[in-house]
Amino acid sequence: MSTLHSFTYCPGCATPLAAITLAEDGGDMERLRCRACGFTHWNNPVPVLAAVIEYQGKILLARNAAWEGKMYALITGFMEAGDTPEGGMAREIREETSLETRALNLIGVYDFQRMNQVIIAYHAECHGEVKLSPELVDYRLFAPDAVKCWPAGTGYALADWLKSRGHTPQFL
Repeated sequence: MSTLHSFTYCPGCATPLAAITLAEDGGDMERLRCRACGFTHWNNPVPVLAAVIEYQGKILLARNAAWEGKMYALITGFMEAGDTPEGGMAREIREETSLETRALNLIGVYDFQRMNQVIIAYHAECHGEVKLSPELVDYRLFAPDAVKCWPAGTGYALADWLKSRGHTPQFL
């Protein structure tokens, strides 16, 4: 039950939740359930948007203010109610970098179980002047043949985009 987390008590009646196995359409499933009112914590993956931003002929990677290391990564963000994936991605790019998106094309969809997320990754051609949000502390521009991928989540999206452009991805 390693993926069942984040809820301890029922949000409806405050009874402690318990791991209970019940038959569902797809077979027996263990989920956190409330014995008192029947609430089920579904714990479904969260859709996250990510962009390989092409800016001035290079790849823009940014460093999040909350990260301890010096890791640079793709611009990412959560879809919000009312967003289409494309609209949400353009919004996140604008919010985090102040750049405008000229073109947006789907790279692929990636499983990121460690964070219980499904990543919807795009290639974005952007223009304007970079002004980072307080969420980001730095950015760097990398030539496509010099950028390094990371072996998780959005790193695979970057690798797939590089392959689609005739580059051989290099991993950290």
